[in-house]
Amino acid sequence: MATVPMDQRDGWIWYNGEMVPWKDAKLHVLTHGLHYASSVFEGQRAYGGEVFKLREHTERLIFSGKTLDFTIPYSADEIDDACRQVLAKNDLVDAYMRPVAWRGSETLSVPARDNKVHLAIAAWVWPSYFSTEERLKGIRLCWADWKRPSPETIPCKAKAAGLYMICTLSKHTAMDKGYADALMLDYRGYVAEATGANVFFVKGKEITTPTPDCFLDGITRRTLIGLAKANGYTVTERHIKPEELAEFDECFLTGTAAEVTPVSEVGEYKFTPADACRTLVEAYMSEVQPKQAAAE
Repeated sequence: MATVPMDQRDGWIWYNGEMVPWKDAKLHVLTHGLHYASSVFEGQRAYGGEVFKLREHTERLIFSGKTLDFTIPYSADEIDDACRQVLAKNDLVDAYMRPVAWRGSETLSVPARDNKVHLAIAAWVWPSYFSTEERLKGIRLCWADWKRPSPETIPCKAKAAGLYMICTLSKHTAMDKGYADALMLDYRGYVAEATGANVFFVKGKEITTPTPDCFLDGITRRTLIGLAKANGYTVTERHIKPEELAEFDECFLTGTAAEVTPVSEVGEYKFTPADACRTLVEAYMSEVQPKQAAAE
């Protein structure tokens, strides 16, 4: 299905403190962030007019910038307010939102501490990452060729643009093979994550998920751990060998875009979405909806 290119849409984008028409939110081709990946971002969703865990996303954005050795020139309160302005200006209630910060075009070399740091925030209607049909039957994943690197080689706790290069490559290969996504191992050979989502495995009332010591500890991931415990599941975070997948009955992914997405297949391993997936999909969707005032 044809879609309107991202740079040709109508609407408004918050850009360095001002609302600018969507099509005018541009930057120069010699921007440092484009050439050297000095860029960080967030993916967050609004439900019922409120961004779920907005402050956590904003704080991670600021942290990611500092990890890449730059300071975003806005406070957390200012960024939160800007996000709300974007929703209101674009008349959005349920939406995906993308704040992004990057080094500008003052110089183009590896060192760039004097380059201006820019911040933009956009939002648009973007339904669940996977289609309803895929979600109900569980999506199919293949094994990625690329591995999550050692934390000694990348700033793995930052949501940095450059870290997604191997995710794009892995996702493209998976789609070319007829899969919805790919599951990545880490540099030691343990199960890590999908290309844009964390992964969980279920056996009865026990849930196991990889320890996020070389990849992002997702905000949705942490939310699901809390929801799972509240619904009577035990949750263990540990290193998981690929061959251990044969021991689990259910599997699902979590992320802002993916929300909670059941998995039916990872390479040679098969899963059947059942009680845990249904319970946690419903629990998450209930959790993200704005809570009504008691008087209502």
